[in-house]
Amino acid sequence: MTAYLTALGINCALGMDQAEVARRLFAGDCSGVRSEAGWVPERQVGVAAVTGQLPAVPPALARHNSRNNRLLLQAVQQIEGDIQAAIQRYGHTRIGVVLGTSTSGIDEASQGIGHYLQHQYFPDDYQYRQQMLEAPAQFLVELLQLRGPAYVISTACTSSARALLSAQRLLNLGVCDAVLCGGVDSLCRLTLNGFSALEAVSAQRCNPFSRLRDGINIGEGAAVFMMTREPVGAPIALLGCGASSDAHHISAPHPEGDGAVLAMNKALRQAGLAATDIDYLNLHGTATPHNDAMESHAVHRVFPEGVHCSSTKPMIGHTLGAAGALEAAFCWLSLAGDGHLPPHLWDGQADPQLPALRWAGVDDRLPSHGPRRLMSNSFAFGGSNISLILGDAR
Repeated sequence: MTAYLTALGINCALGMDQAEVARRLFAGDCSGVRSEAGWVPERQVGVAAVTGQLPAVPPALARHNSRNNRLLLQAVQQIEGDIQAAIQRYGHTRIGVVLGTSTSGIDEASQGIGHYLQHQYFPDDYQYRQQMLEAPAQFLVELLQLRGPAYVISTACTSSARALLSAQRLLNLGVCDAVLCGGVDSLCRLTLNGFSALEAVSAQRCNPFSRLRDGINIGEGAAVFMMTREPVGAPIALLGCGASSDAHHISAPHPEGDGAVLAMNKALRQAGLAATDIDYLNLHGTATPHNDAMESHAVHRVFPEGVHCSSTKPMIGHTLGAAGALEAAFCWLSLAGDGHLPPHLWDGQADPQLPALRWAGVDDRLPSHGPRRLMSNSFAFGGSNISLILGDAR
């Protein structure tokens, strides 16, 4: 059964709505990634923050107040009309919520715990539930008074890509008629210090697939889709999903990308497509030595004839649990717009040990005629792999 992605709310370091994000994305604007001090002791790190004004959580839902939920709220408000129309059409019990996150409200929780360690009591606004992984879904359920299935998936950097896969299954099973799905993650010191301890964070803008790559930038943002069984609004569909879990290592990927290859091939099979049918591939492309090496080998195995591809992380950072949905949203924006592709931004210093890939440039576009299909890859700690295929609705 075809799952239609009929509406999108989005924010990230590129902007606070579809139009601003698309304009800066397709122009290759990296100005949202900045090297900053204060996140990690005694060093600067590249971060990609959402700089616009975020809405306040309604007073009646103050217990849900966190930066993570405010990012989510800002994205949801962009598609409020579509949500209310779906409620009128299907009813509150037939609309689900499936989100991905890795931070939830951990930043507010860390501040509360820090206050406790210093003063031996929690601040008045401390809420334990803010840090629970279910918090974003529960916030939307209460905000919108929904009564369908609602849950959060947290599989590190594949979380929100897996949320889209899970939403598709809810539709296929007939459990829901529409699902709000996507992901959200916020910048916080705990996450940045954790990745810094792994020696995985770059002090400068990340440089994916370069021989000089030296780590990731952390970003934040939210992307929320309305997924339905009916082609309401933009005729864009989730054509295929592929998931695998190779469990090669707790943090390092399989060096030849066996799990990544399996995920991409499963997505192609579900969509009924060959590799040559894919017009563009959004790479996971974190700019760490191991991930980029693995992904280069995996892409070369699945696409031996090549495919236009790019990593968008130099523009938005690695948004962790939100990355899969945000990068699928970039594919959605290509399809909804005039077919521009996100360009690959790096120093051009190819790694001689990696297979050469076909990089998308600022002038590259999707075909103007015929069906258009785009793939987005997400890979995570523990060997979790997801590939999604978006395209024109059939």
